[in-house]
Amino acid sequence: MKIIWLGHGSFRLETKEAVLLIDPWLTGNPVLGEDQHAAAVEGGTHILVTHAHFDHSADAVRLAKELDVPVVGQYDVMSWWGETEGIETIGFNKGGTVDLNGVKVSMVRADHSSTFGAPEGPKAGGSEVGFMIAAEGHVIYLSGDTDIMADMAWFGEYYAPDIGILSAGGHFTMDMKAAAWAAKKYFDFKTVIPCHYKTFPLLEQSAQALIDGRPGVEVIEPEVMKAIEI
Repeated sequence: MKIIWLGHGSFRLETKEAVLLIDPWLTGNPVLGEDQHAAAVEGGTHILVTHAHFDHSADAVRLAKELDVPVVGQYDVMSWWGETEGIETIGFNKGGTVDLNGVKVSMVRADHSSTFGAPEGPKAGGSEVGFMIAAEGHVIYLSGDTDIMADMAWFGEYYAPDIGILSAGGHFTMDMKAAAWAAKKYFDFKTVIPCHYKTFPLLEQSAQALIDGRPGVEVIEPEVMKAIEI
């Protein structure tokens, strides 16, 4: 399995069964060069979207058409895109699990917001979610944009993820200190990968507080387009 950070909250997850493009934000992403865009999405088999904010969904429809692959995510948004954009979608909801070429993806709750920009103002776009991704003997908790939630207690017990990909840049999500606290209280991660940080000055620029808060856990600060092999 290879986990490749595309900057911000975007990832490419390569498994034997599938290549998942998770919240692939290319257009306007300040830490992913245009010369890296093609490699970032090459061979993608599915696009997963956690919520409707532009930095997570703006390229989803375009890439679905260019790559001829389905977009997978919360039912309301997927239904809308399927009807209005003519793309293949797989819509499901919190508590549900879908099988993507053998990769099992379960949808879990997140605590954030989910809107599209419109000329008349923001429009609701379904609801924000996270994913539990089971593949090759591992379970990855991809938090999506979220604060700490009491629901994380049963997430950790029921799904037992060994890898955490946590949005932890602060301001819009929990910060590194909070992510460390949540990881210690609710999960038994072997590996933690922070994201949704360093993109803008407003966000945290270092994962040191997460590293310091989880001694004994492998905290990997990802580098853009550099594969983390699990």
